[in-house]
Amino acid sequence: MRHEPVPLTRHVRVYAYRAHTVLEFRGEIDIAAAAEIVPVLDLVTGRPGERILIDLRRVEFFDCSGLRLLHRARTRVLERGGRVHLVCTHPLTLRVFRVTGLTRLLPPHATPDAALAEAEAASGSV
Repeated sequence: MRHEPVPLTRHVRVYAYRAHTVLEFRGEIDIAAAAEIVPVLDLVTGRPGERILIDLRRVEFFDCSGLRLLHRARTRVLERGGRVHLVCTHPLTLRVFRVTGLTRLLPPHATPDAALAEAEAASGSV
């Protein structure tokens, strides 16, 4: 299957890792960054059966615009029969996830390998 090229932005980097597409968010994820990220996010999450890993380890600030991006990504991926995993280590961002209940929908992991190991164990692939 051919994938369209993903446009470059300063707030999101897209690359492949262990049969997953990684969306690595960077810097301050606010309303201005979200406007830049949405077209990339929609392109990547619009593919049927896509396996997505969202990596927030390079994020310095994360507000409700970032929460909307994560919800949008999760919804679009699940609607198309895919899977989505989250990597996040920033204590304040993790606190926002716990307070809003996002951790129940999208459990955060410390590393990409930890997220994918749990996914493989849950699917019985290990």
